[in-house]
Amino acid sequence: MDESPIIDLQSDHYFMGEALRLAARAYAAEEVPVGAVIVRHGRVIARAWNQVEQLKDATAHAEMLAISQAQQVVGDWRLTDCELFVTKEPCPMCAGAVVHCRLQRVVFGVGDPKAGAAGGAMNLLQFPTLNHRCLITPEVRGAECREMLVSFFRQQRLRPDSTEQDIS
Repeated sequence: MDESPIIDLQSDHYFMGEALRLAARAYAAEEVPVGAVIVRHGRVIARAWNQVEQLKDATAHAEMLAISQAQQVVGDWRLTDCELFVTKEPCPMCAGAVVHCRLQRVVFGVGDPKAGAAGGAMNLLQFPTLNHRCLITPEVRGAECREMLVSFFRQQRLRPDSTEQDIS
């Protein structure tokens, strides 16, 4: 008998839509457009978008902010029965936080072959010597997530004071 969990692709599509709406808020605020939601038992318990520039905090990635929110909601630092939906593959910092708080699964929209830590450049989420490994579901609504990032960086390059790097 197959013991792997059932993954509801309709729910994945829906929750990634929630993350995309948050990414659009980041875009409007001139932040790298990444949005994240954390889901527990089929309900969103945390929502966040990148706020690095706004908060002047290099750790204010959507995933980090959502994890902090979810921990407050749950009342524990462990998020073993939660899933993260994020529009872009987590970086090493965010992937490290995912492992430490023991999220069950990470669903992401677009991969990041240069700096992604969920199978892009490396895979910290399933690293064999770490104390936790989580399931990974890549490329959920990937075209939409990719288009938002490409559009953002294209627009940034057109600014006269631009120093942004393209991820496409």
